[in-house]
Amino acid sequence: MAESVAARRPRPTAPSPLRMAGLFMLPLVLLAAVIALFVTTNAGLDLEAPAPINKLDIERSVIGPEGFHLNVRNVGPRELTIAQVIVNDAVWPALVDPGPTLGRLDRATINIQYAWVKAEPYEIKIITSDAIPIVHEIPAAFETPTPTWELLLSFTAIGVYVGVIPVALGLLWYPALRSVGRRAFTFLMALTVGLLIFLGIDATSEAIELTGKIASPFQGMALVGLGIVLTALLLEAISRRRDATSRSETSQRLAIASTIAVGIGAHNLGEGLAIGAAYALGEMALGSFLVVGFVIQNITEGLGVVAPIARDRPSWRRLAVLGLIAGAPAIVGTWIGGFTYSLPLGALFLAIGAGAVFQVAWEIGRLIRKDAVRDPAPFVAFSGVAAGMLVMYVTGLLMK
Repeated sequence: MAESVAARRPRPTAPSPLRMAGLFMLPLVLLAAVIALFVTTNAGLDLEAPAPINKLDIERSVIGPEGFHLNVRNVGPRELTIAQVIVNDAVWPALVDPGPTLGRLDRATINIQYAWVKAEPYEIKIITSDAIPIVHEIPAAFETPTPTWELLLSFTAIGVYVGVIPVALGLLWYPALRSVGRRAFTFLMALTVGLLIFLGIDATSEAIELTGKIASPFQGMALVGLGIVLTALLLEAISRRRDATSRSETSQRLAIASTIAVGIGAHNLGEGLAIGAAYALGEMALGSFLVVGFVIQNITEGLGVVAPIARDRPSWRRLAVLGLIAGAPAIVGTWIGGFTYSLPLGALFLAIGAGAVFQVAWEIGRLIRKDAVRDPAPFVAFSGVAAGMLVMYVTGLLMK
């Protein structure tokens, strides 16, 4: 009887699209009303800030033959006006393009005609209409590089030295890797995991360091978190889809090697940014030091790319493509860092590289665990990971 009553009971009809939209919008409309009420009444508080809040971020300083050019952005909560510019304690005329008044997150360029002297230090103070000083220091004046074909070729050569050549040299270990036994192969795979973990930690550390220089509205730490988490999740989704559609272990190992190359390429892009920025700021000694250090460190990256496919027979053309994927982004990084360096962009690229290498390290770890079922050797894997991290640490001593 109960079953017949249930059968006769009418099924609930799905709400119309308009009703569904209304149900989803109702909480948002009420939230907007609550925010508007607070903004207009301030919860009954009648308080004013003891001092005006002005925050002007100097994103980039360009030094040309005619003077200084400061790219600034208003990162404060309200509108501000640039009233005065002081260079080395002397009031100096300046032209603000497009205008001295900036709304929130508006950008402007402060052009200061000044007969600067090479290698001399300068202090530039920007005074707002509320008498708030923003200080920018130039430790040693140096004409900022401008995009020319000659300089572009120079930065390209630096990127080749840093990324392409050492990764290609690392790929030359491929013939030697083919002759190793199963446990030696497990050790090398674990060594790759150690290399990648160290690269991920290093990239994360550098990205977090950059967040201290990024203006607060751009939420540097959130930007780093987005880069790491979303990159890792995206690569994991790609990996699962690949495993579902591919039954060949050879193709899976090749896909892992390609993913490693992509992750290392993103990391090398961040390295190129650091080198290009150092040369753009006139820090030649630092730039050269970074180049030598990265060249020594990056030869191990070629080993990380080729290790997963050591049992297979990929063509030299395929190996060359993997090497370019891993190393060539260093060239693009030097271009960006040398000509249009951006702190948020630098932090994001480093975070993407960190997320990629962390996910690939996890992927290789799954392969090692699968092989361990047939040939248990837990201390072999441990020693490989430890050796990989120690190799990266020792090479890092040469560049930090």
